Amino acid sequence: MKCLFGQSYYLIFDPKLYSAMKPYPPLGTLYAASAIREAGYDVALFDAMLAQSEAEWETALNTHQPQVAIIYEDNFNYLSKMCLGRMRQAALTMINMAKRRGCTVIVCGSDATDHPTIFLDGGADYVLLGEGEETLIELLASVSGKSDTSPEAILGVQSPKTLMPVRRPAMRDIDKLPMPAWDLIDMTKYKNIWLARHGYFSMNLVTTRGCPYHCNWCAKPIWGQRYNVHSPQTIVKQMKHLHETYGVNHIWFADDIMGLKPNWIETFADSIQAEKLKIPFKCLSRADLLVRGETINGLARAGCEIVWIGAESGSQRILDAMEKGTSIAQIREAAGRLQAAGVGVAFFLQFGYPSETREELEMTLDLVRGCMPDDIGMSVSYPLPGTKFYDRVKDQLGAQDHWEHSDDLAMLYAGPFSTAFYRQLHITLHKEFRSRKTWRKLIGKAPKTHVLDEKAVSVRDVLAMIYHTLTLPLARRKLKQLEKSPHVGIGMITGGMDYASASVPSPQDG
Repeated sequence: MKCLFGQSYYLIFDPKLYSAMKPYPPLGTLYAASAIREAGYDVALFDAMLAQSEAEWETALNTHQPQVAIIYEDNFNYLSKMCLGRMRQAALTMINMAKRRGCTVIVCGSDATDHPTIFLDGGADYVLLGEGEETLIELLASVSGKSDTSPEAILGVQSPKTLMPVRRPAMRDIDKLPMPAWDLIDMTKYKNIWLARHGYFSMNLVTTRGCPYHCNWCAKPIWGQRYNVHSPQTIVKQMKHLHETYGVNHIWFADDIMGLKPNWIETFADSIQAEKLKIPFKCLSRADLLVRGETINGLARAGCEIVWIGAESGSQRILDAMEKGTSIAQIREAAGRLQAAGVGVAFFLQFGYPSETREELEMTLDLVRGCMPDDIGMSVSYPLPGTKFYDRVKDQLGAQDHWEHSDDLAMLYAGPFSTAFYRQLHITLHKEFRSRKTWRKLIGKAPKTHVLDEKAVSVRDVLAMIYHTLTLPLARRKLKQLEKSPHVGIGMITGGMDYASASVPSPQDG
């Protein structure tokens, strides 16, 4: 039986990330394709990431003529945790195209797990709820006649006939999965883009699946409240394969959190050094994990280029309301220690959380000014299905209940201020941050880290700094004007964990 895999994240439909042009293949899709191929099926893959439109999916259908079309999203991509409107539209179009060809259509992904009826009503035959590899193997066996089990009796499958779908427990031993099917994508195309735009070739990997922490705005539609981890040896093997086979010389670890398991980072560093691998990487982590033990030294030994921290806010009250489980002091300490070790640090910042005040917003700006991270990413609070935050604001969601693309920044509920305010805040914050960063480099005050995208200050950088400095007062004035028209707003989300409880991950049995 022929199976054609695809996913509906088209980089060209996301203006912000298309402009940055740092494409990564759909790793979750590649894991699933590899597992199905190992199970004995004829597998092909359509990579939407670098495609121009859904028309290329139709071409792939015509070329491969599959019996089964599998739209399997990259669940390691943070954008897949939220429904970007244009990508949902693409998925529904792809379902329609496959059904017209007589294919059995299977859909797996965060959006499909949260809203299965949308995809079933759109023509899909089956939706996989949560983690998909084991469920997909059993479903294909049923569809192909290899198994007598009906699809509706399989854990994790929802169809129009399913009365009460039951999720499959998360896979514990993820090392048993075969290596992702990188051979099914056009690696040369990715390599050429990266080398031309950035001077190096980066590829994505994951060391873990899931996150056991309790942030009440963060959805866990695929793996739930579990955390399962590859062995350090498995990850080093994958890194070595990518380097030797495709010339990859940089890695993006797309985990929700890298290095939660005690001593994992240190063992990983030992394995890296034993193999004499020198491949810089970037990753995500938490401030409280970074400041424990030898984690930062281990990251430095392993070749870490930069760590992205979910700083979120400079207000401890807001962090506690989010049930984040980290402190401002930990954020500051982690940033300082990383830079002292020669590792870059970047902050994810989240504005517009319920009841956030203008003064607390300013605390976040002061946190950035004080720590001067190597990079920042800003968003506004986004209601994700399955979270306490979503349940609190869902009655306020109107016709626009999700972003169209990753740079949308629309306030989907009655937050402290308007969408226009936060979009102007984005402009103002980046003007200040970029000009400060360039100035610090010019006067020799920037930390000596190993961030690959960091280049010597050019004439263009200086001109940009001058422009941003001169226009910053105007940007701040406009922000002040927009501040006068706040939303009605909603109160704090109540009933959450206290700080001590939120800082401890859920127990992981097994």
